[in-house]
Amino acid sequence: MTQKELTYSAIDLLKQLIETPSFSSEEDKTGNLLENWCKVHNIKYNRTNHNVWATNKHFDEHKPTILLNSHHDTVYPNNGYTKDPFKATVEDGKLYGLGSNDAGGCLVSLLATFSYFYNKENLKYNLVFVGSAEEESSGPNGLNSMLSIIPKIDVAIVGEPTQMQLAIAEKGLIVFDAKVSGTPSHAAHPNNDNPIYNTIEVLEWFKSYQFEKTSEVLGDVKMTITQINAGKQHNAVPSTVDLVVDVRVNDKYTNKEIADLLTKEAPCEIVPRSLRLNSSSIDKNHELIQSGIALGRKTYGSPTLSDQSVLSCQSVKLGPGDSTRSHTADEFIYVDEIKEGIDIYIKILSTIISDQ
Repeated sequence: MTQKELTYSAIDLLKQLIETPSFSSEEDKTGNLLENWCKVHNIKYNRTNHNVWATNKHFDEHKPTILLNSHHDTVYPNNGYTKDPFKATVEDGKLYGLGSNDAGGCLVSLLATFSYFYNKENLKYNLVFVGSAEEESSGPNGLNSMLSIIPKIDVAIVGEPTQMQLAIAEKGLIVFDAKVSGTPSHAAHPNNDNPIYNTIEVLEWFKSYQFEKTSEVLGDVKMTITQINAGKQHNAVPSTVDLVVDVRVNDKYTNKEIADLLTKEAPCEIVPRSLRLNSSSIDKNHELIQSGIALGRKTYGSPTLSDQSVLSCQSVKLGPGDSTRSHTADEFIYVDEIKEGIDIYIKILSTIISDQ
């Protein structure tokens, strides 16, 4: 099929995806749609749980490999929707529907791009496509589960809405559970060790704490208290106050380094839930990035998390759509953004993998 034909087929596929609920860990039916695309386009594919993946027809294990990845799960629609989130409608050039922007537009654009190159011979890089599950929930059966199954990856394009600009770095994430202790008592009696009052000083510490290393691309590490919970009845002082701390990690620290710092310095007990969602980046001089820059694409650092966090290779986040529309009511993507996305993906890759 031509690029134009693939583009219109991709838009039709996105409409089908929108109208097929695919909450994290419940992506079986959208997985079927991805399988059907592969069958129609004579692509030999594989399926592992709800992850659908394929390699280019003339895969050569002696060549380096580029991963093209995006996800087909969605969050739940919020209460602000005025349109049916599971009905794909086009109005004024906007394609509305849950998952249209995050990240259906990226998914179908990368799948169309993969299909464009699938049959081509003598490519300088192999291509691997993975339509992955459980990205929104950081679940155990998403892209992370595929890395021991698919061929070794040298560099990756992760499809998330970036307005087709090049996110050459992405902050990692650590969620901590913190506990402020004190002395439980009856509310009627004196207590100079009330953990709720003790928490005031702890909150001030978290609010004012500064990590030393600043990233040129990602800026400072950002630490935020997002939850607080204590007490069960009005007349009893609790023994503890529980806090949840959200830390967005720049590329100057590993998650372990951040955890070690806070465990040592925080004025309360603090335990990380997981250290696996690390920051990620790619050298700005990598030929993939230079190819994008030559097409007028700009580089930046992304504060939001994606499947890049589970990759150990260099990776760039790049896709049609706008991140500010993600998880919003009446989510949409412009149809022209999908057309542009496919065109730019193909042009970037053509520069570095094809002699044509």
